[in-house]
Amino acid sequence: MEYYMLLATDGEGVHDARMAARPEHLKRLEALQAEGRLLTAGPNPLPENPDRVSGSLIIAQFASLDDAQAWAEQDPYVGAGVYEEILIKPFKAVFK
Repeated sequence: MEYYMLLATDGEGVHDARMAARPEHLKRLEALQAEGRLLTAGPNPLPENPDRVSGSLIIAQFASLDDAQAWAEQDPYVGAGVYEEILIKPFKAVFK
């Protein structure tokens, strides 16, 4: 398994949808963590309003880029229309 970086950008006006989908989103991350596959994850706070976010970063292990893409497409934030875009790239963990 290799690490992949998933950098997601929120759409405009999706705060309420994000909050509604957050519990299920966190469950999926907790599952990755329980499997020992999650390096880190968290939101990208807005500099002018740290209580709001512009997206999320997840770095986790997947068998392939296709597997990372498939996992990302099933995220509750995608289903809720929160994420406008998700950039997925291989990631090399030099420091842990």
